[in-house]
Amino acid sequence: MSAWLISLEGTEAGSLLATALAVMAAFLHAVFGALQKGRHDPWLSRGAIDASYSAMAAPFALFVVPWPGAHMWPIFAGAVVIHVGYKVLQAMAYSRGAYTVVYPVVRGTGPLFAVIGAWLLFGERFTPVQWLGVAVLLTGIYGLAIYNLRFYPLQRDTRHMALGLAVATGLFVALYTTYDAYGIRAAADPFTFLAWFFFLDGLSILPIAWARWRAMPVRPAPGPLAVRGVTGGLVAFLSFGSIMLATRLDKVGEAAVLRETSTVFAALIGWLVLKETVGPRRIALMGLIAAGAVIVEFGG
Repeated sequence: MSAWLISLEGTEAGSLLATALAVMAAFLHAVFGALQKGRHDPWLSRGAIDASYSAMAAPFALFVVPWPGAHMWPIFAGAVVIHVGYKVLQAMAYSRGAYTVVYPVVRGTGPLFAVIGAWLLFGERFTPVQWLGVAVLLTGIYGLAIYNLRFYPLQRDTRHMALGLAVATGLFVALYTTYDAYGIRAAADPFTFLAWFFFLDGLSILPIAWARWRAMPVRPAPGPLAVRGVTGGLVAFLSFGSIMLATRLDKVGEAAVLRETSTVFAALIGWLVLKETVGPRRIALMGLIAAGAVIVEFGG
């Protein structure tokens, strides 16, 4: 399968597959965010998810895929550091703000800087039409965040801190998107990068989650937390794995923008699963997000 994927790089078929992978990653990333924000403490949810996908990736990393070359170990170390920063900021933001307020700000900040990073690192350039698409998408995302901020009744005392953390998290989203794209392109086999990334990255946040669990006066039952962890681990494999493969097959900037349609899916999850209110204005803003993604995809 690795040889088949590599053969698609730079081809029209590879571009179509990258588009499909980016949209799938968008939906699954919204699911992943909701799992972390749900009934459990975000730190514990993240720790359970990371422990699960590290355990699942370990046999593939150690016994199935080719081992990484020597040049890959510093790249893995950099990826782990970046992702730890992202996870800490995201958990802090979710602890202080409503999911439908925090998530759009995170996802709106990420693509703009990811496009700039792809230009600096990979020499990718957007056409004027694609930049129009980015503007439309960001208008929808930030409009959704402002609307949620005005009308969502909870956690108003910590919302300014939550928004600042959300912007910082978005910057780390852009950083890990471009860095991971560099890493998966540097690996001879893309599945070697994925297996070792999930194995190593999954171990990084566990000390923080464990310390937080130990300090809780009333600790949650391990059973439901473990179920959430395994579910989230499987979603993470498909979500993060899909977007990483998309960035190897085609342009990093386009994949980053398409993934931000996750904001639409997040709003729907917030409405259907988390029982948060969705009205016609939010539906219109979600339409802008989708329209912006379409413009970016077909404006190249």
